[in-house]
Amino acid sequence: MPDDRPVLPAAPRHEKYARLVEAAQALPVTRMAIAHPCDQVSLESAVEAAKLGLIAPILVGPPDRIRDVAARWNLDINGMPIVAAEHSHDSAAKAVEQVRCGAAEALMKGSLHTDELMAAVVSKTDGIRTGRRISHCFIMDVPNHADPLIITDAAVNIAPTLDEKVDIIQNAIDLAHAIGFPEVRVAILSAMETVTSKVPSTVEAAALCKMAERGQIKGGLLDGPLALDNAISVEAAAIKGIVSKVAGHANVLVVPDLEAGNMLAKSLSFLAGADAAGIVLGARVPIVLTSRADTLVTRLASCAVAALVAEARRASASIMGD
Repeated sequence: MPDDRPVLPAAPRHEKYARLVEAAQALPVTRMAIAHPCDQVSLESAVEAAKLGLIAPILVGPPDRIRDVAARWNLDINGMPIVAAEHSHDSAAKAVEQVRCGAAEALMKGSLHTDELMAAVVSKTDGIRTGRRISHCFIMDVPNHADPLIITDAAVNIAPTLDEKVDIIQNAIDLAHAIGFPEVRVAILSAMETVTSKVPSTVEAAALCKMAERGQIKGGLLDGPLALDNAISVEAAAIKGIVSKVAGHANVLVVPDLEAGNMLAKSLSFLAGADAAGIVLGARVPIVLTSRADTLVTRLASCAVAALVAEARRASASIMGD
């Protein structure tokens, strides 16, 4: 039977995202609860991702408002279930409940504050936390760079501790495997490549690498501390005499804190023309945080990433069940 689903526009700068969408289209459709899709951006994201065969949206919010947005922007929501909620806080709680009851395998933020959704996610009584620290990953499509770059954490953890960075790194490694990285090479970033007590992030980087050697972090190759140039440039690493499988070849960049990560991601976006898909990990399901500033292509790529993560979790649950 021919596949008549639309495909992502094959513009060269979106080639990496197009590959992610194509990989996700080959999987079973992921059931995704959309919390409060009461503006064009969030509802359009759900509708277009459904057209691509990435997700099966469950719209959670005030039904009249959702239908009004759909009519105003000519968005076809026929056949999409709507779970009635009174307001944004109620939408967040009921979207999380869709996960708790097994109806949804992923979440997407609609037109509500991130804090509202995340408060429902981390609720001690009705949330969907796991034993893992919740963290955010950008999946950057950088022009003239061969592979996607994962940057973490630039959106959730402000000044993570050493123990929290273990979970942040493990989340990123698991994500990299889910989206098909053949080898996960993790650079622990700092301002320099030498370890000194004067710069605490260099000491933490060295400790994290030793923890990986002892099996406390699994599934990836770690090196650090590394300055950004040493992490992604073979020439820069060679000049500094750094010999490792990660230096010059990193595909996961772990930043010291949120400020550094935010500036790195935005520098790539606004100075290098990169796109930044994003996903929150560490909860029971992947969470897509849409933004008005995101392009539609970026939002669709985020949905594709969520679908790939959901599939990896289905596969893991199947193995555990066996």
